[in-house]
Amino acid sequence: MSQKAKICLVGATAVGKSSLVGRYVTSIFSESYRTTIGVKIETRLVTRRGRDVELVIWDLSGEDEFQNVQTRYLRGASGYFLVIDGTRRDTLNVAGMLESRVRAAVGALPFVVLLNKVDLVAEWQMTSADVEAMQARGWAVLEASAKTGAGVTEAFDRLTDQILGARQWL
Repeated sequence: MSQKAKICLVGATAVGKSSLVGRYVTSIFSESYRTTIGVKIETRLVTRRGRDVELVIWDLSGEDEFQNVQTRYLRGASGYFLVIDGTRRDTLNVAGMLESRVRAAVGALPFVVLLNKVDLVAEWQMTSADVEAMQARGWAVLEASAKTGAGVTEAFDRLTDQILGARQWL
């Protein structure tokens, strides 16, 4: 029998949350952009540390000036990804605000900062100083590309391992 872990993806609008989930769950990437309204839920069964874990992945709508992340969707979460678009530095500021909001809503949970769009690193607005500042806050920071798949499975594995270590279960 597998254990369940609810993982949420939060971040600014158009940072690639849905694309990351699509790449991880179905190994598919679509060039077309479709805004998530509310939440989309996917699942994937994985084996980590000799345990079967059913990841229940909540892809939350993006944070922007018109829409706030619905904190009710975070209830029961085992952990989360804080997704940042490396080509848009403003998404780093949104991420800092969201991390505070998530912590206030559900407490301290395991999370990983995922710098998406590493396939476009030549266009990045993120600097090594930005990454160092996040790491100085104690944030685990990984790079990934939903488009190429680079780092996506590793990021989900890392967060799942953190959840297993913290024993945050549904």
